[in-house]
Amino acid sequence: MSDVNIGDVQGIPIIDFAPFIDGSNKQGVADAMYRSFRDVGFVYLVNHGLPKEKIDEMFDWSKKFFAQPMDVKQLAPHPPSGTHHRGYSAPGIEKVSQHVYDSDEITKIRNAPDVKESFECGREDSEHMPNIWLPEGILPGFKETCLGFFWACYKVELTILRALALGLHLSEDYLVQFHAAPDNQLRLLHYPSVPLSQLKNDEIARIGAHSDFGSLTMLMQDNAGGLEVENPNRPGEFTPATPIEGSIIVNAGDFLMRWSNDTIKSTVHRVRAPPNLVSADGMTPERYSIPYFSSADYTKTVDCLPGTYSAENPKKYEAISAKQYIWQRLAATY
Repeated sequence: MSDVNIGDVQGIPIIDFAPFIDGSNKQGVADAMYRSFRDVGFVYLVNHGLPKEKIDEMFDWSKKFFAQPMDVKQLAPHPPSGTHHRGYSAPGIEKVSQHVYDSDEITKIRNAPDVKESFECGREDSEHMPNIWLPEGILPGFKETCLGFFWACYKVELTILRALALGLHLSEDYLVQFHAAPDNQLRLLHYPSVPLSQLKNDEIARIGAHSDFGSLTMLMQDNAGGLEVENPNRPGEFTPATPIEGSIIVNAGDFLMRWSNDTIKSTVHRVRAPPNLVSADGMTPERYSIPYFSSADYTKTVDCLPGTYSAENPKKYEAISAKQYIWQRLAATY
């Protein structure tokens, strides 16, 4: 069998996911994925099963949406509540300030607005977070493309969860049974072009250092760059997660870290100016990305995964429902 590890980017493994999908080396992929989540919390997947044409189509529609006048985008407004992540958020509305505990530092961070805009949606029949769309007749085809891409991502998510379960020495469907709803979120992101000096001087930000809340995140990014991942062994040291053609980046979330009794890492990451950028006009290029956030079903209560605790390494956490955990985190962060 060929090695499923085909390289790395600044220590983040690149894994060929095809041998899991076609069954030729399921355990090899599963073990490689688990090691990556255990050691780094991030992994690049190639041959992941999400068709390139679908990714390209979603990016095209994302650009069409964000190119609309502000008064049009505001016809699908994100609610003021930090727990209802649906609809459109304008630049500077959201500000992430996680993993910072010094009051002066928090004030400094909150005074540097996140210059990004976003649109978020989920499944149409969600009773927890109903979708918020543009009115009928405005940007026809956008809603249908978003929903189609959401379900395409969900299909890939389940395959990734099966691989991760095997890597944890659980039955292949162990994690899938907790992700049946799906209570997930598709986010379209646009980072406008901004002065490079303001980013470097922390006068403004793209998105500050944070970890994700749920089980895992699948990230599609354009070629602009700017994503940085913290070294889990050296807090405060960030390295670029350079875009790789044809790949998606997958990272573990806080809920999965808790669920695994901290066996798996939910690693802090951020978006800044692309590395080594030299701009004649002093501006950083705009950036588009599409993260898909996977959460366990809100109705499910989870305890530490079998095999992640023992008499020598006891459970660190009480059982908790996914809804309770995620909503607590959302309300406290935004």
